[in-house]
Amino acid sequence: MKLAINGGEKVRTKLFPRYNTIDTNEIDAVTKVLKEGTLSKFLGAWCDDFYGGKKVQEFEKLWSEKFKVKHSISVNSNTSGLIAALGACGIGLGDEVIVSPYSMSISATAPLFYNATPVFCDLEKNSYGFDTKMLEKVITKDTKAIVVVHIFGCPSNLKEIMAIAKKHNLLVIEDAAQCPGAIYDGKLAGTIADIGVFSLNYHKHIHTGEGGMICTNNDILANKMQLIRNHAESIVDNKGESDLVNMLGFNFRLTEIQAAIGIEQLKKLDNELKIRQKYAELYNKALTKFTFIESTILDNRTHSYYVQSFRFDEKKAGVSRDTFLNAVKAELMPVEKRENEGVPISCGYVKPIYLLSIFQEKIAYNKQGFAFKDTITYQKGLCPNVEKLHYKELFSHDFTRSPLTLDDVNDVIKAYSKVAENIEKLKLTKDI
Repeated sequence: MKLAINGGEKVRTKLFPRYNTIDTNEIDAVTKVLKEGTLSKFLGAWCDDFYGGKKVQEFEKLWSEKFKVKHSISVNSNTSGLIAALGACGIGLGDEVIVSPYSMSISATAPLFYNATPVFCDLEKNSYGFDTKMLEKVITKDTKAIVVVHIFGCPSNLKEIMAIAKKHNLLVIEDAAQCPGAIYDGKLAGTIADIGVFSLNYHKHIHTGEGGMICTNNDILANKMQLIRNHAESIVDNKGESDLVNMLGFNFRLTEIQAAIGIEQLKKLDNELKIRQKYAELYNKALTKFTFIESTILDNRTHSYYVQSFRFDEKKAGVSRDTFLNAVKAELMPVEKRENEGVPISCGYVKPIYLLSIFQEKIAYNKQGFAFKDTITYQKGLCPNVEKLHYKELFSHDFTRSPLTLDDVNDVIKAYSKVAENIEKLKLTKDI
């Protein structure tokens, strides 16, 4: 069989349907808010409106009930949520925060907003969470917190991480932006550590266009995050706050329109997870038949599949990961209304964060770079597991979501299988 990359026929010639969870429920909810005319109720003053309008507060209440937490604090992004969370932890100049090298950049740069120093820890290759042996090694007397990222929708090894944090008296923040609804040891990811932060950005499982939610069972941390969300410096005097550390606030507030959308979106999470988990299992069974493809082993956790990731063994395959995936992509088509992005299969994820200029040059807010330390370096090779994953092994696809059908899924499986079963032809192409 001739591969499409070599001039053969494609497995699929029509676009895949785009992901869109917005329907008449959200439209009706937004219309009701617009007719009432109150698009936001927040005031940066100590009064009843300090906590926002009725839709914001309803959304937070429903989120708390859904995720079984005491406090849910809406914000305008996961980015804002991480900044507020670290501020509530009281970090500052000289402190160190252990962060992931493989995530959206804010997962690692959030400590810089308080002049604390990010310290990167390498990841293990199953859940792509912290390698706990390495985690112990990067803790110092200056370490104050750990930001755990549940990347791709897979919960990290929280049992071990929380035990290490307890041993060293450290606060733990879960960046659960990609992981709503996943379960670890019987508990929802994002609700296990001191603080959990979720994203409601437009390409997440559920969304409000832009937005986020912070969860905690700690009254003190909740209060501090609410203050940081809404102009803390203007509130603390009249509210009677005595601890002023990091009480320099922002406008991280969610609107009534966004909250109204979020209320409707929250109702759809469970069904979306069922679809993603069902399709992911089909891919796992089909792709791991080939000895050069490995998937995440889910022992004591479930996966929410923001995207589905795999590891590619170039030695067993006899071709590079990129050669193989370029051939698979040639068999498929892009997603409608996102055609310019190409087929949603990715080689690696993001460049290791410590290789970004902000860390290579050690410059953030000013030329002096005072949040950085001479004793902490960010050279290439710092996290060898991550670098090997990124440049050689890891790949992912965005083919588990609704409204994909079983026919769509089968086309994707056929594309992978066609290339895998004819991989010798890629070797010949490579030699030529």
